[in-house]
Amino acid sequence: MSRKQQLLKRHRRNKRIGLLIALVLLVICGVLLAWWLPLLLAVLGWIAHEAWFADHLFYSPKDDYQYNFPPYTPQPKVHLNGDRLRLDDGVMLVEDATLVLALRIKSTWLGRFFDPVVELSGGEQPDRQTFERGVNGLRYLNLSGQAQVLSRGELRLRGRFCRLLGEPVLWAFEHPDYRRRRVMVIAPHADDAELAAYGLYSQADEAWIVTLTAGEIEAEHYQQMGLGKVEAARLKGRLRAWDSIAVPRWAGVPETRCVQLGYFCLQLAAMQASPTVSVGSREADLCDTRLFRQMNPFALPGDGDGAPTWNNLLADLRELLLRAQPEVIVLPHPTLDPHPDHICAQAAVLEALKGLELQPALLGYANHLHDNDRWPMGDSGVGVTLPPVFDPAQSLHPYCLLLCAAQQRDKAMALAMMHDLQPRSPFKRRMRRGLQRLLAGRSGSPYGENEFFRKAVRRHELFWHL
Repeated sequence: MSRKQQLLKRHRRNKRIGLLIALVLLVICGVLLAWWLPLLLAVLGWIAHEAWFADHLFYSPKDDYQYNFPPYTPQPKVHLNGDRLRLDDGVMLVEDATLVLALRIKSTWLGRFFDPVVELSGGEQPDRQTFERGVNGLRYLNLSGQAQVLSRGELRLRGRFCRLLGEPVLWAFEHPDYRRRRVMVIAPHADDAELAAYGLYSQADEAWIVTLTAGEIEAEHYQQMGLGKVEAARLKGRLRAWDSIAVPRWAGVPETRCVQLGYFCLQLAAMQASPTVSVGSREADLCDTRLFRQMNPFALPGDGDGAPTWNNLLADLRELLLRAQPEVIVLPHPTLDPHPDHICAQAAVLEALKGLELQPALLGYANHLHDNDRWPMGDSGVGVTLPPVFDPAQSLHPYCLLLCAAQQRDKAMALAMMHDLQPRSPFKRRMRRGLQRLLAGRSGSPYGENEFFRKAVRRHELFWHL
């Protein structure tokens, strides 16, 4: 069982215990006070839960994040004087450096009901970065894009529903301009490349998009059109295969550099466990990948028999690596992103690279998290804080790319073209978001209803050197 599954199991167990205790208390109130009181309290309790306690947060907001950055990373000295963040005299920052600031953040009592926010002001690019309600611990602000205003001594930090405590610590990570290199993005599913790296691949001198699975499962939206489960899964897979080839054209990537491998969703782990065994689709009644590979610009080794095996996947990836000769590979991070297909995608690329002369830079991304389903917290268009990390034995080296407003809009439109992000959310989720807007001050994304529009359309794209 994965760590995230364990956390979900514990969360659901605790919720069941809490509901049982609440039910007993309601019955007691009904017997001792008034018959209608339990009904009123139940409704109020449900509203309070949906507005303030429905986030999947599998740690205490009082826990310190525990980052371990590479040794010898430059640490320019900074001081927080009132609300102004100042560098020591004579210190200058590289303009496009990835800047990370550690601070202790403590929420006010209102910060238990409204999201605590740190506002960055003083320059031409003001920002807002959001943290957990009830936060009281060490957190990491992302100051990337603020180098000039910080160097001038004009950057101001103000807490809204929170206070900033302690002496700040700044790290400045310098890196090459990966946009000037040949980039290959590995997407376990259609839309993963856009969620994680649209800004990077849309600006790259040469970009390749390689999507591993058709993403055909969970096709209930298409069953509502009158299709059976198998037909709906096949239609969804064909549509997402089309998305994986067509949507990158919006960013200027030619279809000759977009490849759909057509393996089946949530089956990569089973393929990896038995590399020679074909593992068919869970819902599409298929054991042949070629239905979803028809739009590829050239033949691949797996086209010979269409067998969904790990060995075929490795052969396909090796062929693509040799053909594209990438200098940078963008792929899921092996420990931050817990999705099983994402973990296997990263493992497949590393295995395919063995024996090849290629030595590309590897940049990891996390479209999902173990501990916090809402990260990146906050609204569309604002900065991305560093995610929760509680394993100091793991060394992490961030790389952040800044996206202007026009690039963010283009990214949002690319996501809007993805069929999997178009259906309406379930009624319960829409009701929850309505209550959170009304009572907790949260706002939705102007670009779309799906939560990924809020999470992914930001001023930062965050990667990790592997």
